[in-house]
Amino acid sequence: MAAIGQIGGVPVLILKEGSTRQTGREAISLNIMVARAIAETIKTTLGPKGMDKMLIDTLGDITISNDGATILDEMDVQHPIAKLMVEVSKAQDKEVGDGTTTAVVLTGELLKEAEKLLDKNIHPTIIASGYKKALEKAQEVIRARAIKVSLDDEETLKKVAMTAMRSKAVAALRDYFADIAVKAVKQVAEYVDGEVRVDVDNIQIIKKRGGSFLDTQLVYGIVVDKEVVHPAMPKRVENARIALLDAPLEIEKTEIDAEIRISSPEQMHQFLEEEERILREMVEKIKEAGANVVFCQKGIDDVAQYYLAKAGILAVRRVKKSDMEKLARATGARILTRVEDITPEALGTAKLVEERKVADEKMVFVEGCPNPKSVTILIRGGFERAVDEAERSLKDALYAVADVLRRPYIVPGGGAIEAEIAKELRKYATEVGGREQLAIEAFANAIEGIPRTLAENAGLDPIDMMADLRAAHEDPAKWSYGVDVFAGEVADMLALGVFEPAIVKEHAIKIATEAATMILRIDDIIAASRLEEKEKEKKEKKEEKEEEKSSEFD
Repeated sequence: MAAIGQIGGVPVLILKEGSTRQTGREAISLNIMVARAIAETIKTTLGPKGMDKMLIDTLGDITISNDGATILDEMDVQHPIAKLMVEVSKAQDKEVGDGTTTAVVLTGELLKEAEKLLDKNIHPTIIASGYKKALEKAQEVIRARAIKVSLDDEETLKKVAMTAMRSKAVAALRDYFADIAVKAVKQVAEYVDGEVRVDVDNIQIIKKRGGSFLDTQLVYGIVVDKEVVHPAMPKRVENARIALLDAPLEIEKTEIDAEIRISSPEQMHQFLEEEERILREMVEKIKEAGANVVFCQKGIDDVAQYYLAKAGILAVRRVKKSDMEKLARATGARILTRVEDITPEALGTAKLVEERKVADEKMVFVEGCPNPKSVTILIRGGFERAVDEAERSLKDALYAVADVLRRPYIVPGGGAIEAEIAKELRKYATEVGGREQLAIEAFANAIEGIPRTLAENAGLDPIDMMADLRAAHEDPAKWSYGVDVFAGEVADMLALGVFEPAIVKEHAIKIATEAATMILRIDDIIAASRLEEKEKEKKEKKEEKEEEKSSEFD
């Protein structure tokens, strides 16, 4: 039984039987250990020379990736602190789409350094306060060192995309993929009140195995993963006038139960003729409006299919809602909820709508849309795992370019900005003084964990590399020097074209600091009893068995 105190020598029971409790230093140490274990797991994936992880789920399906967010999402973690680390990666991924591994590794490094301070009897709140000051200074350094980018500078945007993909499976073809990423993001970018807004969801990604990575293509329009509904319909329509219908081209059943009494064959014939007339009128309305392509979110009746084919109209049914919205953005058509509302103004346009066979599957390509605000990337690859990893790599590149368009500032990669922050923090620590100075110095050591890990993952000596990096950063002209993992030396990242969006770095450092300080401030872990749950499960199983027995005798 769990007791938390005594009154006059009599134990007072507060927690339920079976509850567990850890307090003080024991709780903090346990939490730090769990967080560091998660960070160490994905540490080896950081950088261009990072390794991959193979994750196997309960069904035996495998995922091979070195993407931090994917690895942590697929890992079935149990401990609440481990779940918090997964939240860190998800928050980073949702906000800026890249830098998930950096955020988690940095959280682990901050906690590792904090543990050394706790051993020196420095209180967690002092460490948290020092970390907060260090975070503010770090963001100041990033803003001071960030380089403004022109949104028309496609070469720099390509380098940002290539840096995001450097550690991925498609690294050998990153030039080709970076070009696709930049073109796609620039196409869907919109200017609202002088600001650039980019919704990466407007870039549709379709994966089809077969072919090679070089068969991956950008379609200035939409690819619908459906086939034309009737064999007699045209498979290719040029100068298409497109109608988007969120209404069925079939006779709908009534909401209430109704009964039609038919007493003779003539009445049956009249009934079928009336149904046919209604469907024919629907098709006539579509034809009169000038549409020669129809995308329908609901079903299309066989009779309606016949009349559409007779009118030479290409039709596709049961199109996903998300695809309908993308088609509307790409073609300029309005989504209609009633066929009666169709007008020539409600139609969209495209130079070509064509059914093509891709990897044994028929798909409808809508191409040549006038200034489409939604585009499609069709990813090809030799086998399924390769296509999945290519998609993850491309998404990182898309988000990296989108981040720069939203906030046009970049910083050098390869651990260069981290080394510069560490140098500035050590200077700042002496100004602050007191015990907080130790916390700020600890933050500087932690942030150097990023270039140190890059060197370790490339098989380089981290001590030598860090000594060379610190020496380079002592010269103000060499502030952009980082770890060149390919040449095995310290080099100028700006000259090598290794760029990262400033917002990704800022957010990664911010979220890692918030997570680390939150974990440090927990000094009590009270876990509720699981006995009741187990008893409840036993009771339910017992009841099920009794029911089965009684059904056998019935």
